[in-house]
Amino acid sequence: MDPLPPDSTADTEAYLRLLTQHDRWLATYVYSLVASGADAQDILQEVKVTMWKQFAKFEVGTNFRAWARKIATNQILNYRRAVQKLPNAQLEEDFIEVVAAEIDRRAEVLDRKADALRLCLRKLPETHRKIVVWRYYEDCGVEEIAAKSERSVEAVYRLLSRIRGVLNECVSRQLAQPQPS
Repeated sequence: MDPLPPDSTADTEAYLRLLTQHDRWLATYVYSLVASGADAQDILQEVKVTMWKQFAKFEVGTNFRAWARKIATNQILNYRRAVQKLPNAQLEEDFIEVVAAEIDRRAEVLDRKADALRLCLRKLPETHRKIVVWRYYEDCGVEEIAAKSERSVEAVYRLLSRIRGVLNECVSRQLAQPQPS
């Protein structure tokens, strides 16, 4: 018998927050390992239902992504076993595990870079942060930024170049620091 889904509002909120935070990654993971988009969509739905049913077993504060990846990998393998009775099923299973581990490893690296970038952005002066927000989060063109910031277009290009350099150096320093265990 399957475990019961979370029964408290706090558990439900915790699950929904974690799922929302990792939803795009989870979808990318499943779609990258399943050839058919329709099948990937079905598997992704089944993964989310299974995660919901098993959320009571998940310890909040531990690695949600690793937990979700294990459930997704199992669902993908179950799907492949059901659809394709291949004689080399173990080879395929091993391949999926290797690919899954590599996707996980790369995702962790990207997460570290994103965390470092967020930290570095907070260190920027407010005026520089505003320029970054306009350019990269609000998709403003350089001409629009020049008008908003009362600078010339050339000055905005130079400022963006300097800001990117500062952020790049800061992120590199952050990534060079040892990770807490």
